[in-house]
This record gives sequence, structure tokens and C-alpha cells, in this order.
Amino acid sequence: MQNLLLTPIEYLKGVGPNRGELLRKELGIYKYQDLVNFFPNRYIDRTRYYKINELQNNIAEVQIIGKIINIKTVEFGRNQKRLVATFVDDTGQMELVWFQGHKWIRESLKLNEMCVIFGKCTSFGNAFNMAHPEIELMSEHEQSLRSAMQPVYPSTETLTNRGISNRVINKLMQQLFLETQALFTETLPDYLINDLKLIPKKAALFNIHFPKSAEVLAKAKFRLIFEELFFIQLQLITKNLIRKHKIKGHPFDKVGEHFNDFYLNHLPFQLTNAQKRVIKEIRTDMGSNAQMNRLLQGDVGSGKTIVAFMSMLLALDNGFQACLMAPTEILANQHFIGLSELAETLNINIRILTGSTKIAQRRIIHEELENGTLHILIGTHALLEDKVKFKNLGLAVIDEQHRFGVEQRSKLWKKNLIPPHVLVMTATPIPRTLAMSLYGDLDISVIDELPPGRKPIQTVHRFDSNRLKVWKFLRDEIALGRQIYIVYPLIQESEKMDFKDLMDGYESISRDFPLPQYSISILHGKMKPADKDAEMKRFSEGKTNIMVATTVIEVGVNVPNASVMIIESAERFGLSQLHQLRGRVGRGAEQSYCILMTSHKLSSDSKTRMETMVQTNDGFEIAEVDLKLRGPGDLMGTQQSGVLNLQIADLVRDRDTLGLARNYALKLLKEDAGMQKPEHAALRAVFVEMTKKKNIWNYIS
Repeated sequence: MQNLLLTPIEYLKGVGPNRGELLRKELGIYKYQDLVNFFPNRYIDRTRYYKINELQNNIAEVQIIGKIINIKTVEFGRNQKRLVATFVDDTGQMELVWFQGHKWIRESLKLNEMCVIFGKCTSFGNAFNMAHPEIELMSEHEQSLRSAMQPVYPSTETLTNRGISNRVINKLMQQLFLETQALFTETLPDYLINDLKLIPKKAALFNIHFPKSAEVLAKAKFRLIFEELFFIQLQLITKNLIRKHKIKGHPFDKVGEHFNDFYLNHLPFQLTNAQKRVIKEIRTDMGSNAQMNRLLQGDVGSGKTIVAFMSMLLALDNGFQACLMAPTEILANQHFIGLSELAETLNINIRILTGSTKIAQRRIIHEELENGTLHILIGTHALLEDKVKFKNLGLAVIDEQHRFGVEQRSKLWKKNLIPPHVLVMTATPIPRTLAMSLYGDLDISVIDELPPGRKPIQTVHRFDSNRLKVWKFLRDEIALGRQIYIVYPLIQESEKMDFKDLMDGYESISRDFPLPQYSISILHGKMKPADKDAEMKRFSEGKTNIMVATTVIEVGVNVPNASVMIIESAERFGLSQLHQLRGRVGRGAEQSYCILMTSHKLSSDSKTRMETMVQTNDGFEIAEVDLKLRGPGDLMGTQQSGVLNLQIADLVRDRDTLGLARNYALKLLKEDAGMQKPEHAALRAVFVEMTKKKNIWNYIS
């Protein structure tokens, strides 16, 4: 059976070389098994037949029984033609219209024969028409494997133009099931099928394509969704287990002078319970013989940096070096200043390496790294250069890791014979469902508690028409000695437009907040690093009242005296970015505010984003809403989306099934890590195939 499923798709009756080429190019369907696992994205109820005199405008898809009595070509516009057929039933007549593929459509239409048409109706005056309908002769219609729930498959414009309609895909699917006799092998162990009351694999595949009722369809979907998520979790958890067994790490068994001295004598504030819990998890990891690979999630301002610093002290206590890699110079500098302050009394050598580090400085850094006198190195991508060689790197901390590709991270591992322990930090809260799928092979720690004394930021949404009141509020805050951020959106495609927005904003703010009473800083991506630093320094030293900026300040700028964040054109920002920007204020003891300025014209998604920001400060809640609005691929950016190439599961809709799948995968691997038991033979065969290929459905058939 498996061999039959590996047959190239052009050998299926009704496909041939030309259609085969199109299916490969447009849908990635190479073999029979790819077609079996090409699932519908929705279903239409095909139990009802309409009469022409029952039609209403823009009614959803309808099917009508009748016949074509006339075909003609009509010219319109410049050198454009459409094919028009007159279709009648016993209550009236309507037009069927085609804008493309005239030649083969004209050849395939049969005059005066009873047929069933299916499609969407529109009306002009009193007459109805249907563009690019599906047409089936009544004799074929009565014989086909059709079901009451008609599947609608994903398609492309090219396929539609080349005559591969939904009906064609449907017919190919029928042919495939006739040829293969639906002899699909079971992939899951019996105890799992009985436990979860899953329908057999064969029944699930048949009913996803030809469901007889909504009830059977729901069972088929659940079975296939569970299976897809279960195999992904098996893969991720196995990867984690293998790494722990295979990749040896440096065992940091000593908690020594640096760590204890800092903890007992120099902690700037009391650690929260969440911070203590996470440090314990990290200590346990680094104390074992396996390489640590841990994701540290924590909302903006939750105190991840001090956890990272104390983890570095553990590396130093065990005779190793540590590094911290950040995505931008501003953020690397911020970390450098923060960690240098923490390490001031500890006699630790910390340096920073970025693109703008002078050659003389670089030489010193390279030399000290290799002879071991440099303890902690902080930097940007510059840390990945071949010249950067550590004497013995024991811990690599990576901040905002989704901005680094996989190859970049692996370069850092190769700096040592034994790879360093890895701590990945992110202030972008990742919904649990996404974390389980994207980072299922990492251990996850969460700091879900803000340091004491932090007041929640008050967020309000104001329209541009309220600007005078907002400006009065700013003057009042400045009079109290506070500072303000005003941020403009940055959209890569149109830097000119963004720059203009920023400069226009800067000019009007300068008029409303004139010198000498007020002083304004400006920060944007086109400035030289030295100028950016100078402007940032003026603001953080309190020499300017307002910082007008693009999203350059999104990450890592820390000015405790800044109490108001104004986000202009807030509707042009994503939720996680709005939340990140809001986190730039609320770092001191004073009450802080975030004001979202928008125009009155808002899409429903924009309204949801504004309402969510006003209602909650919880980054994880915000991330869940963001996931619903944007979907997993967009949320994580392209570098991470490969693993989310799901065929039938949806991480938002199927979050409960994902949790279930993960629990069963964990339980199975705990009892039988190598899947060697006889009842896991089929599972193991699928799993072995899985590791060879990218798309998981290729090996689940």
C-alpha cells in the first residue's frame, strides 16, 4: 500500500503530465500521498437545489438543475472577451459567464443536456448570472462519490485559470480513493485509539474528503488534528531527550564566591519568588552533565537581566566565561551599562563588542578572551565573527532570540569543543500553545511576577481630535518633572513616508513645546550610532523633556523618570509591538501612562488591539489575542515559521488538542523512549520516516 501511495501524481487517471506539473508547482502535490493529505479548508451543504426564481443577490454558493441552451462570445473593453451561456430551468433563465479559458470551456459544454451548476450568484437589474460555475452532467452527478458536505479545497489563481477547479480536485480525490481502495495503514497504537475514542485512520481520511454528515466530519477532523500535533510533539520531545543524553554540557557543580557574595551583599533589590524559582531551574540544569537549552520568558520589566547575570556568575564560579548577545547596538549597550553596574564591586572584567567598537579595543578584547582574563563579553552579531575566540565559554545568553536565525545561533555553539549552556531570553511573551510547538525542544522558564513597588501602567485610547487635551496632560506631567516618549510608526517599505511622519511630528511638537521652556530629543534609524547615543544620553540624563522617536526605542531603553508613552498612529502597530513600547515607561516608582493615538477610521482588528491594550497589562493575555488575530506564522516571523507548516491543525483553534497531544507524547516517551515495544512498531516506522523529511504528512499516511 505504501508503495502505491508513492506513485507520482501524473499517473493518477485524469491528471497526466500537464496537470501533474501544475499540481506540483502550485500545491506541492508530487505523489498520491500528497493528494490524500491535501485537506479541504471548508465545506458547503450540497443537499439543497435552488430554482432560478428563488435566487437572491450575493447568496452564498447555490446549485441549480437545468440546461444550457445557447453559448456566445461577447466583446467588452479593449480587446477583452467573455464567454456567456444561457442557462434555463422550468422557472426562468440566467447567464453563466467565463472571463478565462474560453477555448476548453466551450469545448466541454454540452447544449440541451440536463446538468447541475454550482457557484455564487450576482444580479444585474432583474437578471442573475454566475461567474465560472462548476458544471456536472446529471448522469455523472448522480453517480459521483459526492457527500452532503461538499469539500472546498485551497486553490490558486493559476489553477482556476487553467481549469483545475474545485470540482476537478474533487474528481481526482474520488479517483484516488477508488485506485487505493482506501487501504491506509494505522499509525497510532490501539491503546491510544481506544483511550481517546479515535476513529480508524482509514475512516478518518475517507470522511475528511467525503463526509456524510457534520458529526462524522467532526470525528475525522479530531483524529487527524490530534495525529498531526502528536507527531510534532513526539519529534520535539525526542529532540530534547536526545540532546540531553548526547550533548554533554559543562557540569557547574560549584556555587562559589561570585554568586554568594553578590546574592548576600550586593543584590540591589529583593528577588521575587518567580525569579528565585527560575534561578533554581537554571542551577539544576547547569549542574547536570547535559547542555542546558532554556527559554526564559518574562514580561517587560520582570527582571530577566538579573537572572541572566546570576547565571553568568555561576559560570565564572566554575572557571568559565560567559557572553550575552543582543540584536541591536542600543540593546547591547543597555545590557553593558546594566551588568557593569551590577558587577561594579565584584572585580569582574566585562567588555562590549559591537560593529562600532574601535580596532584597538577589539585587539584587547580578542587577547583577553583567549587568555581568559575577560570574564563576560556582551555584544551584537559581532560576537559571531571567526576572530572572536573564547578560552572556555561556559554560558551563552541570547536576548530577543527570535531576531536571530538558527545558523547564527549555532555559530556561537561552535566556539567550544563542548557547547556552552544556552539561556535564551525574550520579553515577547509567547502564548503557551505556540511555545509548545516552536520551542517544544527547549525547557521553558517563566517569570510571571513583576518586582514589588511597580505600579501598573494606565493605558488609554484617544482619537486625533482629542490632541489638545492630551498635550495639556503632557505639560502637566513635565511640570511635575516627568519625561515623555512620542513614538511614530516605522514601516520598512516606505522609509521616506515614515521619516516625513516623524519630521512633521517633530516640527509640530517643537511649535507646541517651544524652547527655552521645553527641550526635545529626536531618535531615528537614519542617524549615526554616535548621534543616537548622544540623544539618548541627553534624554536619560533628564536634559530633554520629550523624546520623539521611531520604534528604534522599542527594546532596551531604560529611563525610570519617563512616565508617559504616546504612540502615534497606534493602529499601524501590532499588539506585541504596542506592548513592548508601553514597557519603556513604568520603570520608576511614579504612576505611568500609555496613550494610544489613532484616527477615527479603524478596522475591526485595530479596534480589538486598542481594546486589549486598554484592558490588560498582562503580556501573555496580549500574546494570546495577537495569536488569534495574526496566526502563528506572522507572530514569529519567517525564521521560525517552518515548523508551523501545519496541514490541518490550527494552533489557536486546537490549543486543547495540542495540550492533549503533548501529554500523550510525554507519557509514551517516558515509558518507551526508543518506541521499541511491539505496540509502537507502526508509530516508530512513521517516526523514522519523519526525521528524513520536512512535511510531517508525508509520513503519516
